[in-house]
Amino acid sequence: MRRPAAFFCPENPPDNHRLSTTMSATLHELPGLEVTVDEIIHRPDAQTPPDRPHCFAYFISIHNRSDVTVTIKGRKWIVRNARGEVSALEGDGVVRQFPKLQPGEKFTYHSHHVLDTLTAVAEGSYLGVTADGRKVYTRIPRFEMQVPTE
Repeated sequence: MRRPAAFFCPENPPDNHRLSTTMSATLHELPGLEVTVDEIIHRPDAQTPPDRPHCFAYFISIHNRSDVTVTIKGRKWIVRNARGEVSALEGDGVVRQFPKLQPGEKFTYHSHHVLDTLTAVAEGSYLGVTADGRKVYTRIPRFEMQVPTE
């Protein structure tokens, strides 16, 4: 996977941090729709806001090992910092896309979290719709972000 040469962590996240009301119906976990956290990288070189100086890039793959086509419609992240404070982030799509995954396909992307503490844990879920209109989800495994000690 090609890594970005420079990484910018924006001070103001995109406007789409709420889930579409179309996803508010009952969701079911879809067996075979799975997420892997492929890599987490601390980016001390990233341009970050002064109040959140620690940037972590994460690389994720969404695997459709089910027997149905799924379109990812949204995501929800829960991030708990070292002080125990919890931030929830919800939004439409994944990195401004709505990937449609046929059985056997995967979607890989990278994004980031910016932190105001030296450590935090993140986890969450992706929300999708099957080809027959069923609303489903899959969990994003918990992962830790920790500024390396020098």
